[in-house]
Amino acid sequence: MPEIPEKFDKHPNHENDHVTCTDKHFGELTFMNAREDLMHKWLRHDLGYSSYKLTTASVDASFRHYFRLVTDSQSFIVMDAPPAQEDCRPFMDIASRLLGGGLNVPEVLASDLEKGFLLLSDLGKSLYLDQLSEANAERLYGDALKALLLMQRAVSPDGLPGYDEALLQTEMDLFHDWLLVRHLDLPLDQQERNGFKAICQLLRDNALQQPRVFVHRDYHSRNLMVSGENNPGILDFQDAVRGPITYDLVSLLKDCYIKWPSDWIYGWVDHFYEGLNNSSFGREEFITWFDLMGVQRHLKASGIFARLWHRDGKPGYLKDIPRTLSYIIDLENKHTELGPLVRLIRQRVLPALAGEEKPCGP
Repeated sequence: MPEIPEKFDKHPNHENDHVTCTDKHFGELTFMNAREDLMHKWLRHDLGYSSYKLTTASVDASFRHYFRLVTDSQSFIVMDAPPAQEDCRPFMDIASRLLGGGLNVPEVLASDLEKGFLLLSDLGKSLYLDQLSEANAERLYGDALKALLLMQRAVSPDGLPGYDEALLQTEMDLFHDWLLVRHLDLPLDQQERNGFKAICQLLRDNALQQPRVFVHRDYHSRNLMVSGENNPGILDFQDAVRGPITYDLVSLLKDCYIKWPSDWIYGWVDHFYEGLNNSSFGREEFITWFDLMGVQRHLKASGIFARLWHRDGKPGYLKDIPRTLSYIIDLENKHTELGPLVRLIRQRVLPALAGEEKPCGP
C-alpha cells in the first residue's frame, strides 16, 4: 500500500446544510407532518411502542427519510419511504441478499409496505466520511475493499436490473441536461456536441465490455458506517443492479465527497485487483476500465447534484461538483481520447461554477 502523504482533500458531511433563501413550499411541510403523524401511529398502534424518542437520523438524495427510534434499552432506524415515490421491496430484497452473503447491513425487523415504513436494526452514527483521516484511511479502506470483494463473490445479481446501454446514456445525459443547460446555461455548439457524443459512446463501450457482477451503485463514504464488528456497515443499497465490475470500486475510491491522492487511489486499485485473483483480464485493462467507468459516474453525479437543487430544492450538493469533475481533469494526460470533454470542463464548466453566487431559489 502507498505511504501516507501529508495532505488530502476532505469536505465535511453537509447532508443537512441546505441553505434555502425562500422557504420551499408549505405543501411539502404539510406532507412531512402528515407522514410523521402516520409514522407515530404505526409505531404505537401496530408495533406497540408506547414510550420512545424519535430523531432525524439522515435525509438522503431521494424521497426517503430516516429516523432513529430510541426506547429505554434499544435503538432502531425507521425508514420513511412514501409509497407514491418509493418502493420498499427492492430494499428488503437487497438487504436479504447482502445479509445472506455475510455483509453488514441493516436487518428488516418490521415492515408496512402499504404505508411505506420499515423498522431496521441500527448500525450506529459513525459515518465513514466523518471518521476518515490520514491515520485510519488505509485500515478503513482496506475493510471496505474486503467487503466489496465479498459482495461481488457472494451476492447474486440474478433478477436485478441490468446496467445496460440505455441506462448508462441516460445517466450521462444528466450532465448535459441539468448541469450544462439548466444550471449553467452553457449550451454546446455542434463541435462540442459531436465530441461529447463520441466520448459517451467510448464510456458506454467500456462499461459494457466489463464482467457483470452485483453492483451496489452508491458504495462510498456517505453510505458506509464504521462498525466495531464486520466493518463496514453498508447502507443505501436498494438501487443495486447487475453491472460493471469496476463501478463500485470507482464509487469508493474516486468518491464525490472526499478526494485522496492519486498514488493512494491506484495503490488501493492494485490491492483490489490482486484480491480478484482473476486471470481473464490484465491489470492495465482493469485500470482502464476503472478510469473510464469513473468518467461515466462523475458525469452522472455532477448532473444529479445540479438536479437536486433545481428539482428538489437541495443546494448542499452543488459544492461537490468541482471535486467530482476534477477526477475527469486528472485523466487529461493519461487518456487523451477524453480531450474534448476535459477542455469543456476546464475552459467552460469550472469557470462558470467558480463565478456562481450561493443559490437563492431553484
